[in-house]
Amino acid sequence: MLDLLPPVLAPAHGERLSRDAYKRDFRARDAAIRDADSWKLERLQHFEEQGSPSRDALRRGEWETALRLLDDRRDALLSSVQEDTRKGHLFHRVRVVEKPLSPYVQWELHSQRQRAQCGERIRVVSAEQVALAEREHPLPEVVVLGHSTLFQVLYSEAGATLGAVRYTDHDLVRSWESYIRKLYEAGEDVRSYFEREVAPLPPPRPL
Repeated sequence: MLDLLPPVLAPAHGERLSRDAYKRDFRARDAAIRDADSWKLERLQHFEEQGSPSRDALRRGEWETALRLLDDRRDALLSSVQEDTRKGHLFHRVRVVEKPLSPYVQWELHSQRQRAQCGERIRVVSAEQVALAEREHPLPEVVVLGHSTLFQVLYSEAGATLGAVRYTDHDLVRSWESYIRKLYEAGEDVRSYFEREVAPLPPPRPL
């Protein structure tokens, strides 16, 4: 168990954004980043992603199709990572994993291994490692963009995106960046985790 407690997020100190407003603002801020790191903490074990043919195939129970569609995007991922590298923008992800793996997380770890193979920086921590931080409630879904903006992404009980709360207080943003960085440093590279824990698994049940 990690002796790490997350900074407090008070929604009243941020600005609530609708789903569409969040996506527009995220894209604009992400595109403007130069010579700065970004950090993402992923905690939920199920999401209802939209706009992903591979995710749609998983939902239909078409596992081989889902994996093939992931592979089809490899060139686009490589180009995206190369562009971020050119801009000096390093994006880091920390994925919290519970066992047994949910069908979504099993699929997502295939996706994240591919992202790591293309140059993204992704590490896994177990739910046990963050148990101290979750004594009262689960960790939030958080993205810190380029030292300047923090989004707490909001989801329905079914895992659909509802929008986000945007925070720009410098001290809060830096505190969360430091927290996620420490989780990242304590985590395991998604590629080695995948080979040990995910590769041997049979296809997941349909969602």
